[in-house]
Amino acid sequence: MPFKVVNTEQAPAAIGTYSQAVSVPAGAAITYLSGQIPLDPHSMELVSDDFAAQADQVFRNLSAVAEAAGGSLRDCVKLTVYMVDLAEFATVNEVMARYFQAPFPARAAIQVSALPRGAQIEIDAIMASGG
Repeated sequence: MPFKVVNTEQAPAAIGTYSQAVSVPAGAAITYLSGQIPLDPHSMELVSDDFAAQADQVFRNLSAVAEAAGGSLRDCVKLTVYMVDLAEFATVNEVMARYFQAPFPARAAIQVSALPRGAQIEIDAIMASGG
């Protein structure tokens, strides 16, 4: 789904794998992807205690949901990343770079006190297709 990246020098530049803003064409179908945590879909257990491995599994889970909805991660226009330790921000950028190419979706990163099942990361997304 082609989307337009919005950038301005009047606001701080992105400091990671995201865009300042993303504009979706009129008529696009919008799909809201629920937050995914790093559960293995077969065992329903956390994949690892390692943050990078957890982030990788979250993106694999999001990809599966996006595909089930008729799209792909490439169609995601907005991500919200929830982490129990914001010090892992750079790791999120590294892992995300394996799943996304510029232009990147808009994104927010938020530190939280806890996540379901003791996960260290959860990500939800908004996907746009058509239009």
